Amino acid sequence: MNLTPTQVAAQVARDIPDGAYVNLGIGQPVLVGNEVPHDREIVFHSENGMLGMGPAPAPGEGNTDLINAAKGPVTLLPGGSYFHHTDSFLMMRGGHIDISVLGAFEVSAAGDLANWSTGDMSKPPAVGGAMDLSVGAKQLFVMMTHRTKGGTPKIVERCSYPLTAARVVSRIYTDLAVLDIDDSGLVVTAMVESLSPDRLRELTAAPLRFAEEVRTIPAPRTADRSAPTM
Repeated sequence: MNLTPTQVAAQVARDIPDGAYVNLGIGQPVLVGNEVPHDREIVFHSENGMLGMGPAPAPGEGNTDLINAAKGPVTLLPGGSYFHHTDSFLMMRGGHIDISVLGAFEVSAAGDLANWSTGDMSKPPAVGGAMDLSVGAKQLFVMMTHRTKGGTPKIVERCSYPLTAARVVSRIYTDLAVLDIDDSGLVVTAMVESLSPDRLRELTAAPLRFAEEVRTIPAPRTADRSAPTM
């Protein structure tokens, strides 16, 4: 069974070190802020001008002036701040963000990222701050489904969509597995317990290697399927 977006977000959150400065992109990545363990202090940055961004507020308790880059309501943690959009991009371009978590249409075995255009003119492309984040952050994590709704692999040998940036992705989190990218390509470090290595290879359009110890991710219970999808 595939992990829900919330469960994938929890996998991302568990790997972010204490004290890291992290930007969350639009789409599934915004869920990561709600999954941080209580004993971890992570400073979340939003490209629209926030530092110290907290999780989403309880229904009806949000402040309409506090939103993330996806225009969703968020909270501001003690010590947090908000500032001009230009200053936010200076942080991104100046190498001050430890980890950026972005969504993607495709990621190649070399770490190329394609997340701003599929060539579908009915959906105007919008790169936003993705180019700045993908080359400015010290590490780039991608959070996405392993395949499209039509069943097409999103992890490929070579991207077919226009690139956002080349050789920038360090790790991929999907609803089936976690994969690191090194100089030799893709390395599976974790996968859903109900999935076999051979089946994961079938669902991926690029060669895979497996770490000596592959962590098992518990398969979601039926009740977990009510988690939000994106």
